[in-house]
Amino acid sequence: MLLREFLQHQHISKKSLSAIKQNGALVVNDNPVTVRYQLVLDDIIEIHLPEEFPSASLTPSDGPLNILYEDDYLCIVSKAPGVSTMPSMLHPHDSLLERVLAHFINHDETGIPHIVTRLDRNTSGIVVFAKHQLIHHLMTGKISKTYVCIVCGKIPLSGVIDYPISRKGDSIIERQVSANGKAALTSYVALHHSDDYSVAAVKLHTGRTHQIRVHFQAIGYPLAGDTLYGKDKRLSRQALHALQIEFVHPITGVHIVLQDSPYKDLRSLIPML
Repeated sequence: MLLREFLQHQHISKKSLSAIKQNGALVVNDNPVTVRYQLVLDDIIEIHLPEEFPSASLTPSDGPLNILYEDDYLCIVSKAPGVSTMPSMLHPHDSLLERVLAHFINHDETGIPHIVTRLDRNTSGIVVFAKHQLIHHLMTGKISKTYVCIVCGKIPLSGVIDYPISRKGDSIIERQVSANGKAALTSYVALHHSDDYSVAAVKLHTGRTHQIRVHFQAIGYPLAGDTLYGKDKRLSRQALHALQIEFVHPITGVHIVLQDSPYKDLRSLIPML
């Protein structure tokens, strides 16, 4: 098998391979080679990734950072509510991305953070960063995510919500269920019922903006604290937390499951969390 064919079997795209050839290196048994190298049994392959540089628009921030998992390829953190995943017009500084960048700089990391999974500013939980664009490519669409949410009312024990979602009117932020929207599929299992609220474990089968919030509003159970899609004000933010991720490591092949406990504000509403 040619080295080119092997790398393609590892899901390395032509674009990534071209970047490696131009600014990185392919090495087999400590010798530089080309993609036309004929592999034999017991060959040891090294891929030297092209050097990357952070955007000049990013300002490293030494804000708090709760790291759940880190290796040479990934940095997976817990995002607190009220922290933006990345800079925006309304919140241009001290984003989670800039905190991870500062962590890399402070620890002499050669990589730069690439956001693999992102969360709304007031949604808490697990966020995945890749340390190189190639790792980002290998991780995209390969992570199974489970969320936990608190909704108003007593939901059925389980369900599937299959409603397309579109932008609402001229709003930059708000979304709505619409026949002309993009396909969106959400499944859930109820974990707990109280007099006023229900707790659900939720899986997204598509990745639309505000998907969980819009879908639960559409079936009559808006999220607690979500004043954009409901009226409940018991919390200062929507009761949504990225609880668990599961994936196969793109380099080592190890099956990884990570969990992040819900934050105190959610537990104050439903102590069983």
